Amino acid sequence: MVRDPLGSEDVSDLESVLAALDDPDCRRIVRQLDEPMTASQISTACDIPSSTAYRKLDRLTDASILNEQTTIRSDGHHTSEYVLAFEEVTVFLDDRREFEVSISRPTTSADQQLAGIWAEVRKET
Repeated sequence: MVRDPLGSEDVSDLESVLAALDDPDCRRIVRQLDEPMTASQISTACDIPSSTAYRKLDRLTDASILNEQTTIRSDGHHTSEYVLAFEEVTVFLDDRREFEVSISRPTTSADQQLAGIWAEVRKET
């Protein structure tokens, strides 16, 4: 699946979104994210093992429900944090009577867009 670091396109498919939202640990993570958090912070806050947290974060990111952003630090030890990537998820029938998913995204600042691009570059290297 292609991830859109700017969140300008909806690249999610129905199955991945529904599968992620059907998972109790994933829903717990979504409810917990009032502000950007690291995987370690999420693991502690949600009382789930780190290995499970990373798997669930990957699932939520692949479904475009979360965005991974990199906090750039002057000491060179950049930190990945996760944020909600949606305001609303809607499942509906399209004109051909097939199920579709629509994800309403919040507007992102230039700093957030740059952080998203930087996170994608780090994944490629």
